[in-house]
Amino acid sequence: MVFILVSVLINVMGLGLVIPVLPKLIEHLAGSVQAGAYYNGIFIAIYAAMQFVFAPILGRLSDRYGRRPVLLAASFGTALDYLIAAVTPALWLLFVARLVAGILGASFSTANAYIADVSRPEERAKNFGLIGAVFGLGFILGPGIGGILGQIDLRLPFYFAALLSFVNGLYGWFVLPESLKLENRNLSHTSNNPFAALSILKRTPLLLGLSGSVILINLAFQILQTVWVQYTTYRFEWSILQTSLSLVLVGVTAVAVQGGLVRLIVGRLGERRSVLLGQGAGIVSFTLYGLATQGWMMYATILLGSIGNVSQPASQALISRSVSAREQGAVQGALSALVSLTGMVGPLFGGFLLGQVARAGVPTWMVGMPFFVGALLYGLGFVNTWLTFRRVPPGEAEEAPVATPVAEHA
Repeated sequence: MVFILVSVLINVMGLGLVIPVLPKLIEHLAGSVQAGAYYNGIFIAIYAAMQFVFAPILGRLSDRYGRRPVLLAASFGTALDYLIAAVTPALWLLFVARLVAGILGASFSTANAYIADVSRPEERAKNFGLIGAVFGLGFILGPGIGGILGQIDLRLPFYFAALLSFVNGLYGWFVLPESLKLENRNLSHTSNNPFAALSILKRTPLLLGLSGSVILINLAFQILQTVWVQYTTYRFEWSILQTSLSLVLVGVTAVAVQGGLVRLIVGRLGERRSVLLGQGAGIVSFTLYGLATQGWMMYATILLGSIGNVSQPASQALISRSVSAREQGAVQGALSALVSLTGMVGPLFGGFLLGQVARAGVPTWMVGMPFFVGALLYGLGFVNTWLTFRRVPPGEAEEAPVATPVAEHA
């Protein structure tokens, strides 16, 4: 566990380093603010599209050849990608770099499969919580360091991210052990069609039901992430510092909940009730974001809604137990592909909603519409999860089926 958590932390820090400066670099290469905003939207969409296409592929490759080769290739490849972004004089070359980054970023699903490999079934919720906490820590440290380096030179965070990724590759090469035993590897022929790869999510009724909730809830999150900065600036006239502090608070609460409270909550309530608790907290927090009339209310809601972070690791634990060891990579890859699909749709929808309500003459209560829509999506996800749990008895869900060739479901 320690090996993979360190590897993920370094990887996420590298990703977080470039978040504060990438839009500025795009704007610099595009030549104007307007063109920069246009191309930034395209770059976000292409990044998500590449993750959608390649997450299932990398997941299946990790089922066939092991997790370690995929993780190592992603680390060294990402180092080269950041280096290209650091030195590129042309926008098209940065576009290629982001395309490659989307492909290699799909390897995060392999890290989830690694966690499933090395964890006993009863420990998976706790360990998925730890990897979520590491993500939160990486997104606290990465953007903070990236913002400081970016003030010195716009390209410096990319050089540092390249160095971190290279160090991560060396760490993996010399320290990270393989987690997937030879007898658990899936050697059957698999399809490279990402839509066909999603068919593994029909493997069990529990997996299919929870996949629907993944789509709905991640659509809500994509809307929130898209509108947060512009909404808080428009609604409360927040400065960049205030926005940054709010994001730091989100990361800190995620670390606290997924790194510690998950074990206590899941231990007391069980995985199913923990999933529903987290999703219910999401409904409440999104509603309160939309109703907030003062900036301090947003901070208070972040604290209140942080309990929602218990849902993801508990859900991952249930999902990982519903399939065999040979299919962990394929399932995690397919789930990542679903999240990437929401990453293509959610930002467009969220931006459209904010554009419609951030106008003169719009009633005050309607300004929070992006968050109200997010609360509705969360509510639909909650209902879907509840109905799924009613249809699938706990004993049936917790026993993985006998593995059959994945090709039959592709």
